[in-house]
Amino acid sequence: MQSNIPSKISYQPIGIIHTSFRSIEDMPIQPAGAANIRGSVEIFEEYSKGLKDLDGFSHIILIYHFHQAKSAKLVVTPFLDTLPHGVFSTRAPSRPNPIGLSVVRLLKIEQNILHIKNADILNDTPLLDIKPYVPEFDQHPGENTGWLKQAKGRVENTRSDDRFA
Repeated sequence: MQSNIPSKISYQPIGIIHTSFRSIEDMPIQPAGAANIRGSVEIFEEYSKGLKDLDGFSHIILIYHFHQAKSAKLVVTPFLDTLPHGVFSTRAPSRPNPIGLSVVRLLKIEQNILHIKNADILNDTPLLDIKPYVPEFDQHPGENTGWLKQAKGRVENTRSDDRFA
C-alpha cells in the first residue's frame, strides 16, 4: 500500500522569518497571543515573483520549519494543559515532521520583504511556504476543538518555556 510513498521528502526554504524572539522561552504560543507583535519575512530573490498579487490579502498562512525543536515525541504535555496528549492533537513543535504554521496579518510588501503582525515565530525561522488565508476556505462553522475547549481564552496570555527546546 505504501510502495509509492518516498521514504524521505526534502524541502528547501523559500525565505527566512525575522522577529524579536531570540529564544524559545517566554514567546507567545500562538498568533492569538502575539497581537500587535510585528515581524518581517524575507523571501529569497529566486522566489520573489511568487509574491505577485499576495498584497491583496489581509492575512496569510506561513508554513515553516521548527528549526529549534527537540527530537520528535508522539506524546507531549502541551503549554495549555498539564496532561499528556498525542502530538497530533496539539500544536507542539516536537513532532515527527517539525512543521509549523501561523496565520498572520500582512501589513505590506516591499520588494521581497513581507511586513507582518501577530508574529509568534522564533527569529531566523526557515520559511517553507506561504498561502493566502481565505475565510471561506479556512473557517469551519460548528468545529470541535477537542481537549483544547477547556483552554479557551487562555492562549493570549500563555507563554512558552523550554519543554520543546
